Amino acid sequence: MADLAPSPIRATVDFDAMGAQHGHLVLPHSRDESAWGSVMIPVAVIRGGEGPTALLTGGNHGDEFEGPIALYDLALTLRLEEVTGRVIILPALNQPAFAAARRTSPIDGGNLNRSFPGRPDGSVTQKIADYVQRVLLPMSDVVLDFHSGGKTLDFLPFCAAHVLDDSPDAKAQEARALALVAAFGAPYSVRMREIDAVGMFDTAAEAMGKVFVTTELGGGGTASARTVEIARRGCRDMLIAAGVVAGQPEPRPTRWLDMPDARCFHVAEEGGLIRFLVDLGDRVAEGQVLALIYPLGRTGQTPKEVASARAGLVISRHHPGLLQPGDCVAVVAEETGSDAALSVTDV
Repeated sequence: MADLAPSPIRATVDFDAMGAQHGHLVLPHSRDESAWGSVMIPVAVIRGGEGPTALLTGGNHGDEFEGPIALYDLALTLRLEEVTGRVIILPALNQPAFAAARRTSPIDGGNLNRSFPGRPDGSVTQKIADYVQRVLLPMSDVVLDFHSGGKTLDFLPFCAAHVLDDSPDAKAQEARALALVAAFGAPYSVRMREIDAVGMFDTAAEAMGKVFVTTELGGGGTASARTVEIARRGCRDMLIAAGVVAGQPEPRPTRWLDMPDARCFHVAEEGGLIRFLVDLGDRVAEGQVLALIYPLGRTGQTPKEVASARAGLVISRHHPGLLQPGDCVAVVAEETGSDAALSVTDV
């Protein structure tokens, strides 16, 4: 990283200054429509004290809307006198994708959440990742990256942190993240192992020792009143628990789940028309059929069954009625229940 060129992105805000600022990360991008144009990524910085720094991001994937709504609202309503540390808010981190309501960037096809650590001399998406990696993450203590299902998935609303390796430092880092998940107070809280962690924002932040929290809130390419309110309240309470904002988090019940391995994920081997036999929130047994996939080419053919690889709770499902081979059909998580009382005071 030391040999890389400086980032071409410049900030119109001063991250070190006290007070509240609203501006942009400006990324030069010459194109047919604008020879000396730029990608303008909105950013707010609110610094009220010398406490810890929270980096809050939405729009990492551009078709996920609870996070951007919650963060545009937070940038508008968070009062300077409430802030005991520093809050950096980027509601539309992958601005080109967000403006197009696409998961990936329409400029270069880049999936920002698979582009870390990025490159200062790479594509637009790689340049954004590089700036986050080399400028924003080093100044941050806590990271909350909002996600939801986008156009292709739907989720039970949950907040999550990752299971890290077994070293003492990593386990302490994991415990701090899980405590903030508890403070977020989503209806469901998940201990998660990623099956596709290479290049992720999560992986980059955790490798730097940052406390990383994420969400999956609804989906279908829209946001409901309920899931937006979960995002708004959870974000504020997490900031309070992290010592960045003054106040007391509001205790809310949450159901703890585990996603321990790849058997949670059920992938279509064949494409077709999907008929779900279970809904989000249903409990299923190992071997229970979750869905039938009808081939489209002719009538009279037996549909392909998708059976659950484990007993648990259905927390995610494919959203469109048609799917392709390799699409995620459903995710089944294990119910734990034993840690329902986990709180910030436990770590």
